[in-house]
Amino acid sequence: MLKEEMSAEALCRSELKNKKRIVIKIGSSSLIHSETGGIDYIRLEKLVRIMSDLKNRGKDVVLVSSGAIGVGYKNLGLPARPESLAMKQACAAVGQGQLMMIYQKLFLEYNHKAAQVLLTFDVITSDERRKNARNTLNELLKLGIIPVVNENDTVATEEIEFGDNDTLSAIVATLIDADLLILLTDIDGLYTDDPRRNPDAKRLSVVTKIDNKLIGMAKGSGSSVGTGGMSTKIAAARIATDTNTDMVICHSEDLDNINKVIDGEDVGTLFIAHEQEDFDTTDFIINKRYME
Repeated sequence: MLKEEMSAEALCRSELKNKKRIVIKIGSSSLIHSETGGIDYIRLEKLVRIMSDLKNRGKDVVLVSSGAIGVGYKNLGLPARPESLAMKQACAAVGQGQLMMIYQKLFLEYNHKAAQVLLTFDVITSDERRKNARNTLNELLKLGIIPVVNENDTVATEEIEFGDNDTLSAIVATLIDADLLILLTDIDGLYTDDPRRNPDAKRLSVVTKIDNKLIGMAKGSGSSVGTGGMSTKIAAARIATDTNTDMVICHSEDLDNINKVIDGEDVGTLFIAHEQEDFDTTDFIINKRYME
């Protein structure tokens, strides 16, 4: 099909195959069995295999992964996810090491190396720390290593600071000038209403502008799993698209959606990048203007 004959949405989708630097975010609910709280090794292995294949296709890939607290409380034998901040941080300290060990082992099975990068919000508020984080991530990518990024829950004062890593993944995409950000979540895109309550709700395939009407849709159709809902995903989309990164929200139940997105198939919701002139990325993020 000629480009002139393609719909605007299909044309936008077809361009995704050319993306060279991709950030993939996966939440804790996608990594852990909801019935038992145990790690879902089959899903973890498939995620690593898909990302390794993307690396073999010549793409830079970064994984933003939640799950440290969930893995930690299970490892410690606690009956449920803790409520107190101190206990959450203790669980994160235990779980982060275990989770990273699993990632490194799985990536090595596909002949790739992974490195742990832990960030907190003050990295963004400090010019020097932000520069150091950018340099570290770019150097790892230059070395052919896959960075696995998470919020440093062991010292963070608010677990939801980054909105279940939705905002963090957009910030990482901005730091490394990523072409594409893929948010894997428990809903297959942004809908006009909550599809679990309204059978007439329609999935939006492509979004070219984030306005008040769209933000209102997010409040009505949000995911409720983890610490981030659809509103935090729209916030992430504002950061990503305003800094020239396309973003896709798609369902994590089928991890093959990652390849489907990159191959241009109509899955999830694609938010089109529209870099703004004289846009102060740091001020936008530090002052959380994406939440306004």
